Amino acid sequence: MSLKLEIEGVMLNVVSGYAPQVGCELEEKERFWSELDEVTESIPTGERVVIGADFNGHVGEGNRGDEEVMGKFGVRERNLEGQMVVDFAKRMDMAVVNTYFQKREEHRVTYKSGGRSTQVDYILCRRGNLKEISDCKVVVGESVARQHRMVVMTLMVCKKKKRSEIEKKTKWWKLKKEECCEEFRQKLRQALGGQVVLPDDWETTAEVIRETGRKVLGVSSGRRKEDKEIWWWNEEVQDSIQRKRLAKELYKESQRRGRCLRPSRRHMTSCTLG
Repeated sequence: MSLKLEIEGVMLNVVSGYAPQVGCELEEKERFWSELDEVTESIPTGERVVIGADFNGHVGEGNRGDEEVMGKFGVRERNLEGQMVVDFAKRMDMAVVNTYFQKREEHRVTYKSGGRSTQVDYILCRRGNLKEISDCKVVVGESVARQHRMVVMTLMVCKKKKRSEIEKKTKWWKLKKEECCEEFRQKLRQALGGQVVLPDDWETTAEVIRETGRKVLGVSSGRRKEDKEIWWWNEEVQDSIQRKRLAKELYKESQRRGRCLRPSRRHMTSCTLG
């Protein structure tokens, strides 16, 4: 079963599956994995995908040789069906999420029956989206079926926000400097053809003034600056902070000197006995 969701502009595909049990024919198992391959490959690479299934296999504890698709925190030893899970993850560039989080065995075991406890239910996601997952564990006391226990995963789905374009502004404040102001006057006269009186066509004149300002004074980068309240960061505050830091250093120095001058207990004892 496959479900496609749109969450704040992000497409999330949730796939649920149930693999054949250990005693089933190999042909039936291969048919299951073939169908799961088709479902996974049909999902566009730009979309998120989460697969939660009873795979009826043990991927095992440890990840030697399979570090790219699983962590170290599985349960027991790997069997043939667990190897099929790992092989699928490698084919589809996915990761077995359960195994990346170090939990007590009670929070890793997904199946209990007749005194047997193991891990057969797994959640898989694309390897590139692992950083969006903050936790994955078994919820103790919650059962989906009589033997199976619920596996939950915490996933942060967020769309990268495009940086808003900010208009680049002419650095008109540079006109406060006499040299910049004089250069601007000269360049503007040249742009206006040496005329002393401005032309009647104000739109054309305004554009000439703006263009000259951009060339002579330059423009801002257009990068957004964080709003910071710095009105209080004046010379008086800076001077007070500097005095405070100096006083702290003097206090530390006096403490160090006091410890050096104070005789040790051993020295005091020897003096008394002497």
